[in-house]
Amino acid sequence: MEDCLFCKIIAGAIPAHTVYEDEHTVAFLDINPVNHGHTLVVPKTHSRNVFDIAPNDWRAVAETVRVLSTSVKEGVGADGINIEMNNERPAGQLVFHTHVHIVPRRADDGLRHWPGTPYGDGEAEDVAARIRRAIERDAAR
Repeated sequence: MEDCLFCKIIAGAIPAHTVYEDEHTVAFLDINPVNHGHTLVVPKTHSRNVFDIAPNDWRAVAETVRVLSTSVKEGVGADGINIEMNNERPAGQLVFHTHVHIVPRRADDGLRHWPGTPYGDGEAEDVAARIRRAIERDAAR
């Protein structure tokens, strides 16, 4: 994709602080990190996000994230790691090339997790049933 920022990074047209590359994926530092060491893992083949990535590319990204998480944690002396992915604009996706964030965390970094929203009476059962129906529809396609 000519206008995709991450495709340009993959092609070497835009510089990045690349930490890892293999046949299917590239990992580089986020230019606006949550914490130092915040790394993005992207497939070399363009896809928009989790909704359209090819299964083999998803497996490659997931494996790269799994392997690099330990290295990122150790490399920056973090206490833990968050693995995050934003899919579509309402979920916070800003660059529309599939990418997974490896975010190093420290016990005292001040970052807050999202607040919980408890289900009301009967709501969990209804939501679970709607998701199961959607799974059945998707499996039938």
